[in-house]
Amino acid sequence: MGRVTVRRPVRRISATGDRRRPDALAAEEPLELRVGGRALAVTMRTPGHDVELAHGFLLSEGVIGGRADVAVARYCDGVDEQGRNTYNVLDIALADGVPPPDTGVERNFYTTSSCGVCGKAALDAVKLRTRFSPASAAFAVKSSTLAGLPDALRARQKVFASTGGLHAAALFTPDGSLDVVREDVGRHNAVDKVLGWAVLEGRIPAPGHGLLVSGRASFELVQKAAMAGIGLLAAVSAPSSLAVELAEENGMTLIGFLRGDSMNLYTGDHRILT
Repeated sequence: MGRVTVRRPVRRISATGDRRRPDALAAEEPLELRVGGRALAVTMRTPGHDVELAHGFLLSEGVIGGRADVAVARYCDGVDEQGRNTYNVLDIALADGVPPPDTGVERNFYTTSSCGVCGKAALDAVKLRTRFSPASAAFAVKSSTLAGLPDALRARQKVFASTGGLHAAALFTPDGSLDVVREDVGRHNAVDKVLGWAVLEGRIPAPGHGLLVSGRASFELVQKAAMAGIGLLAAVSAPSSLAVELAEENGMTLIGFLRGDSMNLYTGDHRILT
C-alpha cells in the first residue's frame, strides 16, 4: 500500500526568519479501477481504503446496489522502478448475473483529484437515476446536533492535521455520531470511501444516515448521496446551483455553510428540527 503522507524538504520564510525543514505532504497516486479485467477509470487518490473507494464508486455510478453484487476485489500486478507492487491497480469481479458497466460509465483517460464527473465519456451518462429514492428517507436531525458536526469531523481528520491538504467525508446518525470518516485529496474519493464502507457493512440503502463533507457541495456529491438513498447532505462550504436543483429533484435536504451555530438550508428543511 502506498504511503498516506510523504516527507519533503521545504524552505519556510516567515516574519520570524528563513529556515529549511521537512514538511508532510498528503500523498496523491493514481488508482486504476478495472471491472472483470477491463479498465474502467483512473482516479487520483490518497492511498488507503481502496476497496471501499471501488465499491463506493461502482455504487454511485449505478453499477452495483450492494455488497452481494461484487464477487471479489483484488490488486493486480503493478510495480515501481524497484520492482515493488504499487497497489495502484484494483480489479473488481462482479457477481454472477450483475451486468457490467455500460460504456457511459467509462472515463476519458482519468479523473483528477478535484473532479470526478468531468472525465465522463458521455454527457448523457452524467445524470443517473437512483434505485434507492432518498425522498423517502425519514431522517431528521436537530440543528444543534448539526452545529457540532464540523468540529467532530475535524477532530478525526488525522492526516489533515499533519498536512492540511485533504478533504473529508463522514456518515452520521441523527444523534450526531460519526459512524465512519474517510480522508482523501479528492472530495469525491472521500465520499466514495464512506459509501464503499456502507456497502461492505451491508448498510445500503442508507436512509438512516446523513452525509457530511468538509468542502463544498457539488452536483456530483449530491448525486452520490442520492445513489446511496441518503436524504441529507451537509457541507461546510457552498453548494452549486446544480447541486441545489438535483437535491430538490430527489427530495433531499441540502445544507451549506455549516459553520458554528449557523447554516443555510437550501432544500428539504422538513428534516431539520429546531
